[in-house]
Amino acid sequence: MANLLRQQDAMGYRYPFLDLSKVNNMYIGRIKEAAERVICSGRYVGGHEVEAMERALAVACGVPDAYVVGVSSGLDALRLALRSYMHLGRLAPGDEVIVPANTYIATVLAVTDCGLVPVMVEPDVLTMNIDTSLIEGAVTPRTRAVMPVHLYGRVVWDGMLMDTVRRHNLLVIEDNAQAIGATAPVAGFNGSHISGTLGHAGAFSFYPTKNVGAMGEAGAVLTFDTQLAETLRAMRNYGQSRQYHNELQGYNCRLDPLQAAIVALKLPELEFENSSRRAIAGVYDCMIDNPYVSKPIYDGTGISVWHQYVVRVKDRDRFRDYMAGNGVETAVHYPVPPHKQACYPDMNILEFPVAENIARECVSLPVSRCTTLSDAEDISMIINKYRHG
Repeated sequence: MANLLRQQDAMGYRYPFLDLSKVNNMYIGRIKEAAERVICSGRYVGGHEVEAMERALAVACGVPDAYVVGVSSGLDALRLALRSYMHLGRLAPGDEVIVPANTYIATVLAVTDCGLVPVMVEPDVLTMNIDTSLIEGAVTPRTRAVMPVHLYGRVVWDGMLMDTVRRHNLLVIEDNAQAIGATAPVAGFNGSHISGTLGHAGAFSFYPTKNVGAMGEAGAVLTFDTQLAETLRAMRNYGQSRQYHNELQGYNCRLDPLQAAIVALKLPELEFENSSRRAIAGVYDCMIDNPYVSKPIYDGTGISVWHQYVVRVKDRDRFRDYMAGNGVETAVHYPVPPHKQACYPDMNILEFPVAENIARECVSLPVSRCTTLSDAEDISMIINKYRHG
């Protein structure tokens, strides 16, 4: 019976995890105007709206001189970046790409889709991001790239990672699906501290639940490499540099103009969105005080944008039932690590105990703009009353 509590509609909770209609309400007038503009334009693939969004993303990331290529999703952003590097001769089938063992499966799907080999590295138990001290030990003669994932909105980037990458001449493709606007304590290769601009290419997702979300699928790749940008633009559009002239074996991964227009109008509000999440996370950090609930450890370096606020609890189901019974909707990101997924049977024998333990214990609390500071205080007090066993 208790498990049924978690199956109720989000609107049935006093403290819903996420209500996208409420999130989009502050933009609704401009969204309708954008939709009408696109419909009346008669241009429904590519064009000005996509170009405007690409410029807006570069500006939002503080790098107006960067190249941005809008694509159809965050997963496509990752795999097209890899495919483009393969075309440019920087990667080849069978090459190894270092990835975190604790991540959403899209990270690994992008690698295997290109015929590349994912080499997983355990996360830091405190940050839940890839443990940069272990990357050096994962490098082999076949390693050609590292794909750091800025999980839950927290940047993973430090001098140790940069030193390893430089000494082994590795590519860095950032999976920045969850951390738009976050900053690192150490500048990246291009002098910027902002996530997605630190490595050689950064992949963005604008899935509706993201801090900046479209109303459908959307993504982008950011880079300072002219050649890579040109290859990406061709690769997303059937491999053609001009109509009916296909130099590459490409894909149909173009960004929809309507989604581009929606993302573009939201990007100027990025800091507002992120600061709201930081404020809610700050309440949780200060108020949650329960020995049975482990809060995410943040050492103050860099700035997280708190795409998710993830705690860890030994008996997750019992905790989530307790929270649901008190009107709080929670979520799990992610209950099954990539190497234990059915789609990768050859990896199922691998063991990454830190990642597996996080997968068993992680619980995401409400942290979007649907949640007020008062809500966060109430949720914290509810958590503090939880008892295990």
